[in-house]
Amino acid sequence: MTATNDPARGIDPRSPRFGAAITTVLLAATVVLTLIPTTWPIGIALLAVIVVLFAIGGIAGIRRHPYGALFRRLVRPKLGPPAELEAPEPPTFAQQVGLVITALALVLALVWVPYAAPVGAAIALVAAFLNAVFDVCIGCLLYVWLVRAGVFRQRSAV
Repeated sequence: MTATNDPARGIDPRSPRFGAAITTVLLAATVVLTLIPTTWPIGIALLAVIVVLFAIGGIAGIRRHPYGALFRRLVRPKLGPPAELEAPEPPTFAQQVGLVITALALVLALVWVPYAAPVGAAIALVAAFLNAVFDVCIGCLLYVWLVRAGVFRQRSAV
Protein backbone atom coordinates (compact mmCIF):
# COMPACT_ATOMS: atom_id res chain seq x y z
CA MET A 1 0.00 0.00 0.00
CA THR A 2 2.62 2.55 1.08
CA ALA A 3 6.12 1.27 0.50
CA THR A 4 9.09 2.16 2.64
CA ASN A 5 12.79 1.64 2.08
CA ASP A 6 13.59 1.55 5.79
CA PRO A 7 14.00 -2.13 6.77
CA ALA A 8 13.96 -1.24 10.47
CA ARG A 9 10.53 0.38 10.08
CA GLY A 10 8.86 -1.58 7.30
CA ILE A 11 6.68 -4.65 7.61
CA ASP A 12 6.16 -7.57 5.26
CA PRO A 13 2.96 -6.64 3.38
CA ARG A 14 1.90 -10.30 3.36
CA SER A 15 1.54 -10.27 7.14
CA PRO A 16 -1.57 -8.01 7.27
CA ARG A 17 -3.13 -10.07 4.45
CA PHE A 18 -2.52 -13.23 6.48
CA GLY A 19 -4.21 -11.60 9.46
CA ALA A 20 -7.08 -10.42 7.27
CA ALA A 21 -7.65 -13.99 6.11
CA ILE A 22 -7.96 -15.21 9.70
CA THR A 23 -10.17 -12.23 10.55
CA THR A 24 -12.41 -13.02 7.56
CA VAL A 25 -13.06 -16.52 8.88
CA LEU A 26 -13.71 -15.29 12.43
CA LEU A 27 -16.06 -12.55 11.25
CA ALA A 28 -17.97 -14.93 8.97
CA ALA A 29 -18.49 -17.25 11.94
CA THR A 30 -19.59 -14.26 14.03
CA VAL A 31 -22.20 -13.23 11.46
CA VAL A 32 -23.67 -16.74 11.36
CA LEU A 33 -23.56 -17.28 15.12
CA THR A 34 -25.18 -13.94 15.95
CA LEU A 35 -28.04 -14.55 13.51
CA ILE A 36 -29.10 -17.75 15.29
CA PRO A 37 -30.78 -17.07 18.65
CA THR A 38 -29.39 -20.19 20.35
CA THR A 39 -25.80 -19.39 19.34
CA TRP A 40 -26.05 -15.61 19.81
CA PRO A 41 -24.04 -15.63 23.09
CA ILE A 42 -21.22 -17.55 21.41
CA GLY A 43 -21.23 -15.10 18.52
CA ILE A 44 -21.10 -12.17 20.93
CA ALA A 45 -18.16 -13.76 22.76
CA LEU A 46 -16.38 -14.25 19.44
CA LEU A 47 -17.10 -10.65 18.48
CA ALA A 48 -15.58 -9.56 21.82
CA VAL A 49 -12.42 -11.54 21.00
CA ILE A 50 -12.25 -9.85 17.59
CA VAL A 51 -12.62 -6.44 19.26
CA VAL A 52 -9.68 -7.27 21.54
CA LEU A 53 -7.57 -8.37 18.57
CA PHE A 54 -8.37 -5.15 16.69
CA ALA A 55 -7.51 -3.19 19.86
CA ILE A 56 -4.10 -4.84 20.07
CA GLY A 57 -3.34 -4.06 16.43
CA GLY A 58 -4.80 -0.57 16.56
CA ILE A 59 -3.40 0.57 19.90
CA ALA A 60 -0.16 -1.38 20.32
CA GLY A 61 0.57 -1.26 16.59
CA ILE A 62 0.42 -3.74 13.75
CA ARG A 63 3.84 -5.16 14.67
CA ARG A 64 2.49 -6.34 18.02
CA HIS A 65 -0.63 -8.01 16.65
CA PRO A 66 -0.87 -11.74 17.50
CA TYR A 67 -1.48 -12.63 13.84
CA GLY A 68 1.79 -10.91 12.97
CA ALA A 69 3.59 -13.10 15.50
CA LEU A 70 2.00 -16.19 13.93
CA PHE A 71 3.00 -14.99 10.48
CA ARG A 72 6.61 -14.30 11.51
CA ARG A 73 6.98 -17.65 13.28
CA LEU A 74 5.05 -20.05 11.05
CA VAL A 75 4.57 -18.55 7.58
CA ARG A 76 7.39 -16.09 6.86
CA PRO A 77 10.20 -18.67 7.16
CA LYS A 78 8.58 -20.66 4.33
CA LEU A 79 8.37 -17.67 1.97
CA GLY A 80 10.95 -15.72 0.05
CA PRO A 81 11.64 -12.13 1.03
CA PRO A 82 8.95 -9.60 0.10
CA ALA A 83 9.44 -7.50 -3.02
CA GLU A 84 9.13 -4.38 -0.87
CA LEU A 85 8.30 -3.43 2.68
CA GLU A 86 5.19 -1.56 3.76
CA ALA A 87 4.93 1.34 6.17
CA PRO A 88 3.20 0.17 9.38
CA GLU A 89 0.95 3.24 9.80
CA PRO A 90 -1.76 2.41 7.21
CA PRO A 91 -2.40 -1.15 8.46
CA THR A 92 -2.34 0.10 12.06
CA PHE A 93 -4.96 2.70 11.13
CA ALA A 94 -6.98 -0.03 9.40
CA GLN A 95 -6.92 -1.96 12.69
CA GLN A 96 -8.26 1.15 14.44
CA VAL A 97 -11.10 1.41 11.93
CA GLY A 98 -11.88 -2.27 12.49
CA LEU A 99 -11.82 -1.65 16.23
CA VAL A 100 -14.33 1.20 16.00
CA ILE A 101 -16.73 -0.78 13.79
CA THR A 102 -16.63 -4.01 15.79
CA ALA A 103 -16.62 -2.31 19.21
CA LEU A 104 -19.64 -0.23 18.22
CA ALA A 105 -21.40 -3.38 16.99
CA LEU A 106 -20.59 -5.16 20.25
CA VAL A 107 -21.79 -2.33 22.47
CA LEU A 108 -25.01 -1.92 20.47
CA ALA A 109 -25.63 -5.67 20.58
CA LEU A 110 -25.13 -5.72 24.35
CA VAL A 111 -27.81 -3.04 24.77
CA TRP A 112 -30.12 -5.17 22.61
CA VAL A 113 -30.09 -3.23 19.36
CA PRO A 114 -31.44 -5.82 16.91
CA TYR A 115 -28.96 -7.13 14.32
CA ALA A 116 -26.17 -4.78 15.46
CA ALA A 117 -23.68 -7.63 15.87
CA PRO A 118 -24.20 -9.37 12.51
CA VAL A 119 -24.38 -6.08 10.60
CA GLY A 120 -21.22 -4.68 12.22
CA ALA A 121 -19.42 -7.98 11.76
CA ALA A 122 -20.55 -8.10 8.12
CA ILE A 123 -19.18 -4.62 7.43
CA ALA A 124 -15.82 -5.59 8.93
CA LEU A 125 -16.01 -8.92 7.07
CA VAL A 126 -16.26 -7.18 3.70
CA ALA A 127 -13.17 -5.09 4.46
CA ALA A 128 -11.18 -8.08 5.76
CA PHE A 129 -12.20 -10.20 2.76
CA LEU A 130 -11.15 -7.51 0.27
CA ASN A 131 -7.78 -7.26 1.99
CA ALA A 132 -7.21 -11.01 2.26
CA VAL A 133 -8.31 -11.97 -1.25
CA PHE A 134 -7.70 -8.90 -3.42
CA ASP A 135 -5.02 -7.01 -1.43
CA VAL A 136 -7.35 -4.02 -1.14
CA CYS A 137 -7.07 -2.53 2.33
CA ILE A 138 -9.91 -0.06 2.76
CA GLY A 139 -8.55 1.26 6.06
CA CYS A 140 -5.12 1.75 4.47
CA LEU A 141 -6.64 3.66 1.56
CA LEU A 142 -8.62 5.79 3.99
CA TYR A 143 -5.41 6.54 5.91
CA VAL A 144 -3.60 7.68 2.75
CA TRP A 145 -6.56 9.83 1.68
CA LEU A 146 -6.81 11.47 5.11
CA VAL A 147 -3.08 12.25 5.15
CA ARG A 148 -3.25 13.71 1.63
CA ALA A 149 -6.31 15.79 2.59
CA GLY A 150 -4.41 17.15 5.58
CA VAL A 151 -6.97 15.83 8.07
CA PHE A 152 -4.08 14.50 10.10
CA ARG A 153 -0.34 14.19 9.66
CA GLN A 154 1.33 10.92 8.92
CA ARG A 155 2.17 9.33 12.26
CA SER A 156 5.50 7.86 13.14
CA ALA A 157 5.82 4.09 13.54
CA VAL A 158 3.97 2.58 16.46
